[in-house]
Amino acid sequence: MDTTFLKTFAIKARKRPEFGVLVGFLIVFIGFSLTAERFLTFDSIAGIITVAAELGIVTAGITFLMIAGEFDLSVGSVLGVSGMIFAITATAGIPHIVGLLLALGAAAIVGLLNGVVVVRMGVPSFIVTLGSMMLWRGVILAVTGGFPVRYWGESALLFALNGRFAGQLRMSAFWFIAVVAVLTFVLTRTRYGNWVFATGGGPQAARTMGIKINKVKIINFVISAVLAGLAGCIQFARFHSVDPTRGQGLELEAIAAAVMGGTLMTGGYGSMIGAMLGALLVGMVRSGLVMAGAPSYWYQAFIGIVLIVASVVNIRLRRWALR
Repeated sequence: MDTTFLKTFAIKARKRPEFGVLVGFLIVFIGFSLTAERFLTFDSIAGIITVAAELGIVTAGITFLMIAGEFDLSVGSVLGVSGMIFAITATAGIPHIVGLLLALGAAAIVGLLNGVVVVRMGVPSFIVTLGSMMLWRGVILAVTGGFPVRYWGESALLFALNGRFAGQLRMSAFWFIAVVAVLTFVLTRTRYGNWVFATGGGPQAARTMGIKINKVKIINFVISAVLAGLAGCIQFARFHSVDPTRGQGLELEAIAAAVMGGTLMTGGYGSMIGAMLGALLVGMVRSGLVMAGAPSYWYQAFIGIVLIVASVVNIRLRRWALR
């Protein structure tokens, strides 16, 4: 009975996009638990969740877009722009809720522009969003003159975005869980989720079925940008400052986390749970290496190794599941 159950469980598990990253997550978690003395403390876990939550919100949006077969390299710059708008409006005395809405609205406009150029002009999303990334980073530098914007005040909204409520544990964890839960529901329980998978898995077949794949892609570009903007506002609520380089390089971490989570670069396959685990894995590596006494510059090298291994494992698991 036990053998049959385990065999059935293994067959079902290997078909899940997040299976590979779950195994990797457990291995890395055990490794740091044994090598980093303070790794299993509450404050350490809370710090990992804080880092992972901000990255994970961006990763969730990118995963949603990648499943539809497109990329967004501009999310780091969008995060910076939105955080900067929120910071500037706060220092100008504008109500925080207005500043938050303006920041998210600006992010939505950037996502809309990216999506329209990609689907209407036929330019690959890699090129469009790469250009968008450099454009908006330049705008931030031009507006600020290269100097950070600081805000010393407090408000209920800032606390709701990223305030501490239990030791080092912050409200961003709830935003992360909420985003993953909502997008998981959309992907697995709604018609639109089916459209997203169909758009990325087989655009010609999806178009034949009557799915407006251009509309789906544009909506997903907007969702990706808005979530990046939300992450930028959450980061501002944590640091109470935004510098012109905020979010630089984040797009690569988010894509790496999405791929670790089982999302295929070709589209049509992935999950929000995998994206969440991928973001947690990246956050755990970032904190765990420091606590284990490794030099900080090993972080990118370690993430690169994990990304390559995860990609190979995911491809092998995918082929294994299709047998």
